[in-house]
Amino acid sequence: MGTTWSLRLDNPRMVALEEVRAAAQAALDRVVAQMSTWEADSDIRRFNHAAAGSRHVLEPEFAKVLACALQWAAASDGAIDPSIGPLVALWGFGADADTSHDAPPSPAAIVQALERVRWQRLALDPDTRTAIQPGGAALDLSGVAKGFAVDQVAAALQALGLADFLIEVGGELRAAGRRPGGDPWQVLVEALPGHTHRVPLDGMAIATSGDRWHVREHQGRRWSHTLDPRTGEPVQHALASVTVLHPACMEADALATVLTVLGPDDGLAFARRHGVAALFVCRADAGPRAFSSPAWPAASLTPTVDAA
Repeated sequence: MGTTWSLRLDNPRMVALEEVRAAAQAALDRVVAQMSTWEADSDIRRFNHAAAGSRHVLEPEFAKVLACALQWAAASDGAIDPSIGPLVALWGFGADADTSHDAPPSPAAIVQALERVRWQRLALDPDTRTAIQPGGAALDLSGVAKGFAVDQVAAALQALGLADFLIEVGGELRAAGRRPGGDPWQVLVEALPGHTHRVPLDGMAIATSGDRWHVREHQGRRWSHTLDPRTGEPVQHALASVTVLHPACMEADALATVLTVLGPDDGLAFARRHGVAALFVCRADAGPRAFSSPAWPAASLTPTVDAA
């Protein structure tokens, strides 16, 4: 997945750290083997290069992540789309990035890519875990799979009898139990420059999406890896980042992507309708501003001023 992972834990049973590390890495390796577009022999790469009309029985994990992406695609009218792969490559991101030039793609190239980006073309039968390659579809589950990987590591740790831990993969986190001493695990979320929000993760996961990471620039135009599958363009609104709290990190990851694409107004309305706990940070002429959905915990809204 091109990132790192870390783990904090209370280990009263003294489970060997080598065993803990191996269990976490095995869970991550399984996600990579199925859903990494960077691995030439991964399941997702084989699906993306398969012939039109071919039928594929997906591994349970792969099917679960694809089903989650399709669920939120339907709920958001396509603000997240698991078939976004052609656009990701066109704009110079991902394993298949078009590196033949630095300039943004032409309108004609965007239209051509959009013909392959329609989540409605993906026929997934959740009962049989069967998906059909409609022809030219290129799945990219980056907006969901990393959060799912966090959940998989959490399950692997719990299978070892560990009940109190904080697992992080590439900035997405999930907590279980408590810190040594009984306090909840906590993370700091930057809302405004110099101000952070201390968020307790009591059996919760947290994921952030935004335009401060993975960016490209050409002749003064700057664009991020967050693309709107409906238009084929990078998002261009004032939203800088969205942080989502949810019991499952897979859902938090997917929803952070949805809200980032929808933007500050439509994103907040979506969060209200679906009861999503979200913290939004927007750019403004007078300086950044932060606001939250009603489901965001009020206790975490008092900012902590960072030391100079």
